[in-house]
Amino acid sequence: MVYAIFSASVLLAIGAIYAGAIGWLYFRQERLLFEPDPLPQDDPICNDPDTREFFVEVPGARLSVAHMRRPDPRGVFFFLHGNSGNLKKWFVELDAFRQANFDVVMFDYRGFGKSSGQIESEEQLRADVLSVWQHFAPMYEGRRVVISGQSLGTGLAAGLAADLCSNGRAPDLTLLVSPYSSMKALAAELYPWVPIQVLRYPLQTLEHAAKLLGPVMLIHGEKDELIPIHHSEKLCSAMRSAQLLRVDGAGHSDVHRFPTVRKALLSALGRL
Repeated sequence: MVYAIFSASVLLAIGAIYAGAIGWLYFRQERLLFEPDPLPQDDPICNDPDTREFFVEVPGARLSVAHMRRPDPRGVFFFLHGNSGNLKKWFVELDAFRQANFDVVMFDYRGFGKSSGQIESEEQLRADVLSVWQHFAPMYEGRRVVISGQSLGTGLAAGLAADLCSNGRAPDLTLLVSPYSSMKALAAELYPWVPIQVLRYPLQTLEHAAKLLGPVMLIHGEKDELIPIHHSEKLCSAMRSAQLLRVDGAGHSDVHRFPTVRKALLSALGRL
């Protein structure tokens, strides 16, 4: 009898701890998904003479935007970065785009860099992406449009590209670097003990990818242990016009530094 009561008490305690942990994850998962690095407002993002920085106003926040603009660009490369850092880390290595004669647009999510506010939902995050794009879209009427994302940003980029396709303005190229098929699928691999129902950021890249029109290019490091390459393989199999570049020796955070990636990027932009 004593043993049974003790066992029941232990099970109840374990259950309470587990339920508490799941509750914390549900309400505080932004701390796990996003690792913002704020910047002082007077700290320049980039000092290159052909770049500028400014803010785009959205409900409840001001989003920090960096824009490299060429005199007569062939198009624009609209890039959505990963879950950490800020534009000072991401808005770099621009010479390849100068060589291809493409403008570059990037922005920091809420709470990142000089952007104000906090990320509160996937819907809000996607609305911010669309607001920034809509600010620039009129500048690039009749020019080439590339929608791109890396890591976390791939789900957002696929969503934006799908929206453009549904509105009759399919991107000339959708480029996803180290993508995930969905955040739910990735979370199930990384945290199998967590019910996926508590994830408030499902970020269904595969669902959006299936709606994409036009060329799609996936780039993935073969040694990526954070988001394994099978996510790109699954995405690629769901799209008729997608190609996958497997980067030998590359992991998750260094894939964009490999010469094969720069060569593939220049080749892809040159064909547009």
